Parts: sequence; structure tokens; C-alpha cells
Amino acid sequence: MIAAGCPSIHAAFAASAARWPDRDMLSVLPETAKVYGIAAESIPYSMVLAQVDAIADTLAQAGYGAGHRVMVLLENRPAFFLWFLALNRIGASIVPVNPDLRAAELTYMIGHAEPALAVAIPSRVTELSQAAKEAGIVMPVVTPDDPLPGPRAGAQLAQGLGEKAEAAMLYTSGTTGQPKGCVLPNEYFLMAGRWYAGAGGLCALSTEGERMITPLPIFHMNAMAYSLMAMIAVGGCLTVLDRFHPRTWWQSVRDSRATCLHYLGVMPSMLMGMPESPDDRNHTVRFGFGAGVDPKLHETFEARFGFPLVEAWAMTETGAGAVICANDLPRRVGESCLGKPGPELEIRITDEHGNDTGGAPGELLVRHAGDDPRRGFFAEYYKNPAATAEAWEGGWFHTGDIVRQDPDGSMFFVDRKKNVIRRSGENIAAVEVESLLMRHPAIRSAAVAAVPDPVRGDEVFACLVVDDPSAELAGDITRWCLTQLAYYKAPGYIAFVDALPLTATQKIQRGQLKAMAADLLAAPGTHDQRPLKKRSAA
Repeated sequence: MIAAGCPSIHAAFAASAARWPDRDMLSVLPETAKVYGIAAESIPYSMVLAQVDAIADTLAQAGYGAGHRVMVLLENRPAFFLWFLALNRIGASIVPVNPDLRAAELTYMIGHAEPALAVAIPSRVTELSQAAKEAGIVMPVVTPDDPLPGPRAGAQLAQGLGEKAEAAMLYTSGTTGQPKGCVLPNEYFLMAGRWYAGAGGLCALSTEGERMITPLPIFHMNAMAYSLMAMIAVGGCLTVLDRFHPRTWWQSVRDSRATCLHYLGVMPSMLMGMPESPDDRNHTVRFGFGAGVDPKLHETFEARFGFPLVEAWAMTETGAGAVICANDLPRRVGESCLGKPGPELEIRITDEHGNDTGGAPGELLVRHAGDDPRRGFFAEYYKNPAATAEAWEGGWFHTGDIVRQDPDGSMFFVDRKKNVIRRSGENIAAVEVESLLMRHPAIRSAAVAAVPDPVRGDEVFACLVVDDPSAELAGDITRWCLTQLAYYKAPGYIAFVDALPLTATQKIQRGQLKAMAADLLAAPGTHDQRPLKKRSAA
């Protein structure tokens, strides 16, 4: 377990490495190794510690230290964790890069974060260097095997000491169009590890050698804060896949000897669509931890595969400062139940005027109980004090999620207040996509809404005003988007319309737009672009 008073992520890791030096900490399965061209291996804590120290020493000798921010684009490779821990040892902050991001997104991110260095896989060095040039940031971009140049002159330094020192800055989509940089201190990660290790109930972890498998992106808080820190807390081993492969998933689970796994709602849906097999229960998994399972499939999934799917709620901003988990009995299976708030969490459910709803659905407001209501949360939105203050208006963090609560305390997710499209677990800001679309020379007006997708939850639907609509133009627009945005943000559907629903002040009427998109989804003139949306499209 992570000791009270532990000052940093690296300190927690080093303590576990000293206690369990010979245990596996990271495992790479042959399938993932083949995708990345790396070794299939299990790496014990002692070896991870030695590799982390070597990287940290090299960084320090090159002049990197407390407060430096370093962008890291290493996909789901174990090297990501090595650099994360090494940067933390020297007091630097990691800025993880989603490898699906493309030119416009990378340029914005570099210009906003102003990092001292970027470390990337060889195939992305040129792209990151060009994005830095476009952003006006003269920043070295290297691979993990390159000699390290000194830090960029004039790089902005992160603040804080000990638990309050910045450990990472993660970018999250919001309603303002551009992603916001969430500053996450050491405390954020330490509390996540402690919470998971002590949660108990259906997702209880022991110190006897847990093994967790996850296909989720390790540049998100789920894998960085919960998966990694939970395994560090209990001396467990983390197996990270390059991505979710439905056909080989259960073999990967068996090969990893996993005792627990992480999922997103799209995964159970896909797995239930696979043919039944005598090996469906041939595994050692005790529980799955995640969010968004289809209520209609929840019970039948558990009956078929033989373990509970434990639903939970948290956000990048909340971390373990405010987490809700359905890990206790009795359960509400198949009801989109998030569980009951624990004693460490205070909540309110309010209407649009900020008044308590009295039992009706409303926006969820949260804060940590005790003297420090922001304990365990993000520290701030970087360079955006107005957005930080707005999120914490009245001393409560405003989540933007609509929930309801039963008299017994059970909480249920209802809808999202924020104008965010959630596709396969990725948050997509409609305004960001609209802003990009408006840069295309053929588009006069653009508006984006969510439409339901049976597998991915939401899909991006674009209503566009153009002079000469055609199927060829729809394809050209989508292919262009795929060179500028992460593939999942590109329109899955395009409908050419005569006009957009606007207010008297020329703002998009979001309610009418959503209804328009729903009506147009099955219309003959709507162009289905989903086959173009592939990671390799760019």
C-alpha cells in the first residue's frame, strides 16, 4: 500500500520495488510486441527501477529537472511508464500525447503546453517537429534512444512541491472548442492508487500478486492514475495491450493470467457479439472495472463470462477526489447504476438555477469531504483561470453530468449537460470539430451533433452548408479531416443542408440541431463516412 505522507509517484514506486523486487511489474504479450516491434517479456520491479533510474540520470545530466514539462508520444508501450516514472523522479511533469492526434491538434497542444522537450516514436518525430515549428516553439524532439539535448530555453516551469507538485498535464475535451490542459499533481495519482487498493467489495485487491490487463490508452487518467497506481500500491503486474482486439481478447486475458481487467462500454457489447465458446469462463478474472456497459447486456455478460462488471464514475478533473463505484452489495445490475457516494465524497444534484432538485435528475456537483474540498482533484486548467473558477463556482466542482439519486443513495447516470460527443470512450468537443470544418474551402457553415451508434455509443454527425453538394465532396471533406484531427473526431456522417438552426444572435441552437441530425440519420441524402474512420486513414 502507498504509505501516508509519500511525497511522489516515484517514491511510491520505489517503495514497492524495494518490497517486491522480483515480482513482475509490466508484462508485454506477444501480440502487442509484434504490433510495436518490441520484446514480449515480463519486467520485474527491480528491472523497471533500474531502467527508470537510468533514464532519470540521463535527463538530469542533460539539464532537466524540477518543473520542466516533457511531451511523450510512445503509444501503449511500456516505455511510456518508464519515462513517466523517470520524469517524476527528477521533479518534471509529463504531457502525454494521444497518438491519434494530427497536425492542427498537435500544433495547438505544443503552443499551449510550451514543453521543454518531446520524446516520440521514430515515425512521429518529423510530425511533432513540424507542429512545434508551426506553434513557434523551438523544441527538441527525440526518440527514446537518441542522445538527449538540453532543455528548450525559456520553457515554462510547472509549480508546486512534494504532493502538490505537478506530475502530469492531461488534455481533455470541453465545450469551448480547444482541449483544456488539466494540471495533475502527485497527490492526484497517489490518492487514486490508495483509493483503488482500499476500495474493497467486488473490486478488492490483495498484495498477493494481482495481475491487471487493460486495452485502454495509457495517456488517459484511467490507465495512468488507476491501473498503474493500483498495481504499484499492491505490488501487482500491469499488462497493457496496444488496443482492444475482440477476437483475441480472451486469449490475451488467459496469457496475462489476469485477476482483474479494465473496460469501456463498447467492449462488452463487442464481446457479447462473438460466438459462444467452451472457453468463455476459462480465465482467472475476478472482476472488471469500467463504465458504460449497455444495461441490456450487463446481466447476460456476467452470466456468460462469470465475473462482475463493476461500474464506476470519475472524470479527468476529479481523479479519486470524487469517485463513485458500484463495488458493494446489493447490486443494481442492468440499471446504469454508478453505486453510492462514499463518506469521503460530498455531492449535490442541482437544476439549471443551481437549486437542489429534491430528487429529480440534475447536474452532479462534487467535492472532497473535509477541510480541503479540492483534495485529489486536478490543480487547475493551465492558462485558463476563468475556466477553473467557473468549474469550481460556489465551492463545488460542476461535472456537467446529469444524474439522479434514489432514496437509498444509489446514483444513476442520465445524460450529459455538456455539448460533448462521447465515442468509444473518447470525448469529442463539437465546437473543436466545427472550427476545423470551417477551415475547409468548400464549407460555408458547419454544425456537429451526436447521433446514436449501436457499438460506439455516439457518432459524429456533421450538418454542412456548401455550394455544390455531392458524395465525392463528402468523402473529400472526411479524408481532409483525417489529416487534421484524430480519426475518431472526423464526421461519421455528413448531411448537406440549406441552413443551420441558429438563434437571433447567430449561435447554433443545439437542441434543434440534435433533432435535425436524428431526422437526417436515415435520410437518403446523408453520406455514411464511417468506413473511412480508421486509425491508419491518415
